[in-house]
Amino acid sequence: MNPTTIELIGAILFAIAVIHTFSTKYFERLAHSQPNHSGLWHLLGEVEAVFGFWAMVLVVFMFFIIGQTSAIEYVDTRNYTEPLFVFAIMVIAASKPILVLAGRIVRVVASVIPIDRQVAYFFTTLSIVPLLGSFITEPAAMTLAAFLLRDRFYTQGISNKLMYGTLGVLFVNISIGGTLTPFAAPPVLMVAAKWGFDMQFMLSTFGWKAAIAVFVNAIALTFLFAKELTAMKKPAENGPKEDMPVWVIATHLLFLVGVVVFAHHAAMFMGLFLFFLGYTTAYSRYQDRLILKEGLMVAFFLAGLVVLGGMQAWWLQDTLKGMSPTALYYGATALTAITDNAALTYLGSLVEGVDDQFKYALVAGAVTGGGLTVIANAPNPAGFAILQKYFNDGSINAGKLFLAALGPTLVAVLAFQLL
Repeated sequence: MNPTTIELIGAILFAIAVIHTFSTKYFERLAHSQPNHSGLWHLLGEVEAVFGFWAMVLVVFMFFIIGQTSAIEYVDTRNYTEPLFVFAIMVIAASKPILVLAGRIVRVVASVIPIDRQVAYFFTTLSIVPLLGSFITEPAAMTLAAFLLRDRFYTQGISNKLMYGTLGVLFVNISIGGTLTPFAAPPVLMVAAKWGFDMQFMLSTFGWKAAIAVFVNAIALTFLFAKELTAMKKPAENGPKEDMPVWVIATHLLFLVGVVVFAHHAAMFMGLFLFFLGYTTAYSRYQDRLILKEGLMVAFFLAGLVVLGGMQAWWLQDTLKGMSPTALYYGATALTAITDNAALTYLGSLVEGVDDQFKYALVAGAVTGGGLTVIANAPNPAGFAILQKYFNDGSINAGKLFLAALGPTLVAVLAFQLL
């Protein structure tokens, strides 16, 4: 382990960025106490801006230490497919016709559950939608679930405990719920081809365990807050006032499926996305505002994570290599909280000569810890951006999120370690 100067700086800046994500409220307070620079402090108070900002600082250091050519080459050789994909899928999945369809599906499923309709809707959104992420990808499932929860619950002024509890379960369930297939969860996607993880393997090794944990988490939270959910004001109607033509929903679904199919090919799915923007402009009467700003901020966050994460291989890979399978599982769960779980599994896949126990422990640990922090799993910033303004002071406390996700994470630990 002999890091270069720039690798050491990269590790230090990464640590600062992690601390920064837990300290955004401090910058919000500065924005009020120092109005002359409130714009800058507000920017630094946005969680989505944190890693992008510190990635920029890293690039500046690189220009001075290793030179312009090497710095540009480093930035150019990073893979930004995931940030671009999350941006595109987040905007499409949050479009009005897709949300209308998702809402109808959740209502139909909830209607067959013999409990209070509001409670059933809550349970279904936190269980079925995360598992749906195995087929429409986790970022799409996160976006859908966050909007459904926002419109049905968060806008009604629910208690702070329920807000954090819901977010914790949502983040954990999305992270583990995408493991029924080899293409939906970012940490699985990073190793599936190299390690030969196909659909049958994922279902038999990870998927059924994850599904049990997802349902247990959703049931537990629903039971704990059943009284508050039951007392909530029921929606006056089951959906938007205006009808949504089937052909409009079908067209949006085609765009969504197209982006998912070409998820590994940025030029293809971004081309489809640009067509989507043109289509929504042409048929604006069927649309609400597209969440372009929110999507771009999430992409900025993830791109910054890619740039900073590329400098962490020197310590992270050696750390993973020296662990036993059990230690690796718990280590991966913990490391995921301060790194991106896809980056973690990617670095682990570079270790040669590993056995099946190593592979299982690394992937299971990476998805288990994916709900503990906003940086742990690529879809988390999407849910964060959609729901944060409904929390106190319009921001989500990272410590409270960690505590809220701890219980669901322990359920996932039991599922992956004991079943």
